[in-house]
Amino acid sequence: MTPRPPTTAGAVLTIDLGAICDNWRTLCSMLGGAACAAVVKADAYGLGARQVAPALCRAGCRHFFVAHLDEAIVLRPALPGDAAIYVLHGAHPGAEADCAAHGLVPVLNSLPQLAAWQKLGVMQGKALPAILQVDTGMARLGLSADELAQVAAVPAVLQGIDLQFVMSHLAAAEEQQNPLNRRQLASFHAALARLPPARASLANSSGVFLGSDYHFDLARPGAALYGVAPVAGQANPMRAAIRLQGKVIQTRTIESGTAVGYSHTWTATRRTRIATVAVGYADGYLRSLSNRGHAVCDGIRLPLVGNVSMDTLTLDATDVPEGRIGEGTLVDLADPLNDVDAIAARAGTIGYEILTSLGTRYARNYVEPAPMR
Repeated sequence: MTPRPPTTAGAVLTIDLGAICDNWRTLCSMLGGAACAAVVKADAYGLGARQVAPALCRAGCRHFFVAHLDEAIVLRPALPGDAAIYVLHGAHPGAEADCAAHGLVPVLNSLPQLAAWQKLGVMQGKALPAILQVDTGMARLGLSADELAQVAAVPAVLQGIDLQFVMSHLAAAEEQQNPLNRRQLASFHAALARLPPARASLANSSGVFLGSDYHFDLARPGAALYGVAPVAGQANPMRAAIRLQGKVIQTRTIESGTAVGYSHTWTATRRTRIATVAVGYADGYLRSLSNRGHAVCDGIRLPLVGNVSMDTLTLDATDVPEGRIGEGTLVDLADPLNDVDAIAARAGTIGYEILTSLGTRYARNYVEPAPMR
């Protein structure tokens, strides 16, 4: 991603690496003796894995998870050799040697993946590290019940593999009273009992908040690191990690009865000053925020009026005093008072989608953590 200077970009995205590190420390403090990983897949949820992961590493994190092998290969040079990078999708057929050559650890999700990784280890004459995932209730990734039974019946399937962890993934951990959590926990214990002794990992961001029964040896928080609320219906203990400021590129005054934007979904009911901002759905500001979102300028709320376009959105800036907003003014589209969860609620989605939809056209400003005292 080529950096863009604030003068030429249509918006500025400030990413607070200190807040992300503080969120990691908060989660660590809840885990007792368990280690705390960092999930940095999807380019650290849109915030830049090659900036976020090294900052977390300096804070003490040594376990990093990505989804794709390509992500891991790009990230490997940014981290020291003692930092483990795990690939959640495992190695695709034919890519096993690339995975090993870059010092990466696949999450083995199926018998074919397991067999291919074992075969490579035999060819190289050494036990290769891996995580084994078992499915406990998502029917998405991991060994099925039948596959687990086959592994349990023939333990030699795991010979020659340096088993780092056995893991599974929670489906509804953000809903603390959902009975699925307990069912998955019981299924995970049953799976562990059928496999050779190994360290275990179950808790995602929300799973950390389910209590010590779910912590095992390694937790794998993702979205909570970036400020997304981990528990539905409760106050968010995580710090907001981003501030998004869009640049005004034009203002105009329209009369009552004038419609704005594509399809004329909003019509002025008074003489109105419209501010057009250089951010649109191509930048990840979702079209579903049309007539629902808002910006802030000097503490004044500016409703988003009309449909979000590909490259622009329009705001009702009538209440901003004359001379306080004009071409080049930066207005806040996301900040700690209007965080990704609040934006997601208005857009009818989740904070994860808001973060991972952030576009590549912003000028990105990384705020480093304050020195530890």
